Amino acid sequence: MSPERLDFPSSRRNAPAILAVLKSELSLRTRDVLEIASGSGQHGVHFCTHLPDLIWWPSDLDPLHIKSINAWRRHGELEGRIMPAQMLDVCDEDRLARVTRKKWPSYFDAILNINMIHISPWSATQGLMRLAGQCLGVGGALILYGPYRKGGKHTAPSNAAFDQSLRERNSDWGVRNMEDVILLARGRGLKLRKTVPMPANNFCLVFERAK
Repeated sequence: MSPERLDFPSSRRNAPAILAVLKSELSLRTRDVLEIASGSGQHGVHFCTHLPDLIWWPSDLDPLHIKSINAWRRHGELEGRIMPAQMLDVCDEDRLARVTRKKWPSYFDAILNINMIHISPWSATQGLMRLAGQCLGVGGALILYGPYRKGGKHTAPSNAAFDQSLRERNSDWGVRNMEDVILLARGRGLKLRKTVPMPANNFCLVFERAK
């Protein structure tokens, strides 16, 4: 394997289950999908291989991830379907404005975010929701994947242990309350459409951009 192509075991494990959600929740009109915090780039290749009508717009904050995303894009021979990865910090409003004006479609049909909310400060979730409120077309879907607390309680002992380990690494990280994320989304015109239980005590939250 090329040294630029990062291999994340978690991405290989969860890709089939997330693909099933995308097949169920994306409409037949879905074309342009923005992925925030794309990581290695493995997800985009997997999803575009199985959903041939999508145009994928990956992004990430880490320069090594940007290289990996583009390397996976080349490896999968998907240059026409997966756009070059954009360096993006959802907390940087000025940078977002520049990218939005110059390099993105006017609106996206869907936005996908996998395993970012718990491994980032709360300000990143706020930035993600602000971005979705600005860039998601009416009726478009915002799909979030990861672990959540419900009613302030962990859904499994393993999630409680994971949460503790995250907070020990960085006090700004941690498994979020699902209700807090839903409330934040609602403030940006995004209504919760479905909560999908996923393997390994994770969830997909599917929001719709209201009219």
